[in-house]
Amino acid sequence: MHYIKVKRILLLGLMTVVLAGTSRLPAAYAKPSTLLTNAKASALIDVESGRILHSSNGDTPMRIASLTKIMTAIVAIEHGKLTDMVKTSKRAVGKEGSSIYLQLNEEMSLLNMLYGLMLRSGNDAATAIAEHVGGTEEGFVHLMNEKATFIGLTHSQFKNPHGLDEDGHFSSANDLAKLTAYALKNEVFAQIVSTKIKKVPNPHENWEYSYTNKNKMLTMYEGADGVKTGYTKKSLRCLVSSATRQNQQLAAVTINDSDDWADHRKMLDWGFENYPLQEIAAKGQALAGYPFVVGQSFKYPMAAQENGTIQSRLVLNDVASTRYLLGERGMLEWYMYQNKIGAVPLYDSGSSRLQLSTTSRHAEQTLADFRKASEYGRYSEKVFFHSIAKVINALFEH
Repeated sequence: MHYIKVKRILLLGLMTVVLAGTSRLPAAYAKPSTLLTNAKASALIDVESGRILHSSNGDTPMRIASLTKIMTAIVAIEHGKLTDMVKTSKRAVGKEGSSIYLQLNEEMSLLNMLYGLMLRSGNDAATAIAEHVGGTEEGFVHLMNEKATFIGLTHSQFKNPHGLDEDGHFSSANDLAKLTAYALKNEVFAQIVSTKIKKVPNPHENWEYSYTNKNKMLTMYEGADGVKTGYTKKSLRCLVSSATRQNQQLAAVTINDSDDWADHRKMLDWGFENYPLQEIAAKGQALAGYPFVVGQSFKYPMAAQENGTIQSRLVLNDVASTRYLLGERGMLEWYMYQNKIGAVPLYDSGSSRLQLSTTSRHAEQTLADFRKASEYGRYSEKVFFHSIAKVINALFEH
């Protein structure tokens, strides 16, 4: 059959029939045990694939306190310039709740303010960031809700950038899991939330600000690398944590949980034990029976008893389509229990498309800004200590 005229070919065999060199997964075992927590709502997600591994009341809209700041941070990173200096307004200074104690008209780089936002949960920082990036706090909230729609959050609505209790401001455990998986794929966000202590230049005194991360999981769980704590009198204790083990990253969410630290250790352990990440297709892998190779790797977390449940569908592009002219010959779609779980592009063997970066230009620029802003901070630190040394030398000389 000539592939030019074919739009779809359904391959009913297992993935080992489709891809050359793919090995079978281990034999089936017992179904994973039920995961129970003390939370009113909880969710556990595999970051790379976006598969939700556990959910309890996961779609119930609830107050989420400072978990809101996960959205605030990723919107600011994507829409702002990290080297920009953010000026603190009267509205920001007067914000109630947790604070990094910014002073009126104080200026701080957007990057350092994001550290204050995510490590110390500064509501003043959240407001200052929102006003700077969005023009107004209300304008920034509009960007937050736009991003929620883009990610596919169906049980979320944002009214402010800090998470203080407000009617109509809510999200769900599943939505927060999806948001966190999206945000953790941003290298700047991932770097910020995994930081235990951050030193920031202080324009008022001859000592630096020191932001210690409130997220105890970073020190109490092996492989922990994020993300955010939260609490108000109405939401009670909220937590999103993440950890990476054996090249698999999981993110756990609990809302209104009186024993969240213990629950998150249990959730992450359960996920790593029962749903290890499996490589279904490797970049450059040949497609049996066709002159194509896989354009990017595809990994998916699977319980042992799910071995043999994945099927694939080959979708070939029309030669007149833009995708074909750009070098993409089709897509290889993956299904589990009739549900689509992923897709990868197909290219000709040896195609130059295989060498192209998967990182967008905007993301690359953001990373460059991150490095520049970080270097500025280290430069400021050197200048500060050099100035102190000069003062001490002057005192001894006189």
